[in-house]
Amino acid sequence: MPEPLGLIGVGLLGGALAARLAERGHDVLAFDANANQRAQLRVVEMRWAPSASDVWQTCDCVLLSLPHSDVVAEVLDDARRWIREGQVVIDTTTGRPSAMSEFARQLARQGAAYIEASVAGSSEQARRGKAALLIGGETRAVERQTPLLKDLADLHWHLGEVGAGSRFKLVHNLVLGLHRLVLAEGLVFAEAFGFSSATTLEVLQQTPAASRVMETKGEKMAQRDFTPQARLRQHHKDVRLIQEEAAALGLSLPLTHLHEQLLTLAESQGWGELDNSAILGALEVIARRSPDST
Repeated sequence: MPEPLGLIGVGLLGGALAARLAERGHDVLAFDANANQRAQLRVVEMRWAPSASDVWQTCDCVLLSLPHSDVVAEVLDDARRWIREGQVVIDTTTGRPSAMSEFARQLARQGAAYIEASVAGSSEQARRGKAALLIGGETRAVERQTPLLKDLADLHWHLGEVGAGSRFKLVHNLVLGLHRLVLAEGLVFAEAFGFSSATTLEVLQQTPAASRVMETKGEKMAQRDFTPQARLRQHHKDVRLIQEEAAALGLSLPLTHLHEQLLTLAESQGWGELDNSAILGALEVIARRSPDST
């Protein structure tokens, strides 16, 4: 019988990671403060813990998959009485790099290890092990968890100490989000010319304009199928964090600034809980408002 592996936070990404780990033979013991998540994930072969304390007291390794680093801080503060020497926390949350470095220091004082393993990819990709892990942490701690990290994802990079993984995740999300935005605007432009989204995608994917985003989000945009694989509001949170980190570095990111405005518009239309490909809707709203549109 494998050692129990803890998981706290079973949303879109956490549920996908749980399914992946269960498929790889791990005994996953999960907890989520939102009771609705249990009903949504009955098909996943994992055990539900009655409380977070059961996870911390039972498992030597605990994964976190939470909305942002403020929630991580609350969870770790609550768990302080149960965290013990030798325990390992692997945090997949997209969070503030400085906060994650502080989590590592706090856990080290209790003799526990903290590894950040930011997930680059959608929940669907994570479920199939096709997302990538962007890892930050002390080398020996990361090396000891390599078998588990390989079970989580086929691709992973150890980018440095804690903070490096979350910083690179912001770079990744900046580029990926702008790829989605450009594809959405291209589809709006093509449809105004009278080209169907299906034709546009078929042609573009055979040209130098092709991108991985067309493979993962093109069909969702074409079909207006915004069933969430990664929610728009979560990406909006990431883009705000990107802007904060850029400002701290003295950088201006003009495309990211525009992207954040469009995400704000999308959320104002009630699309925050939809897939991040619903940014298409914000561009369609703007196109209809244009005084030159017919």
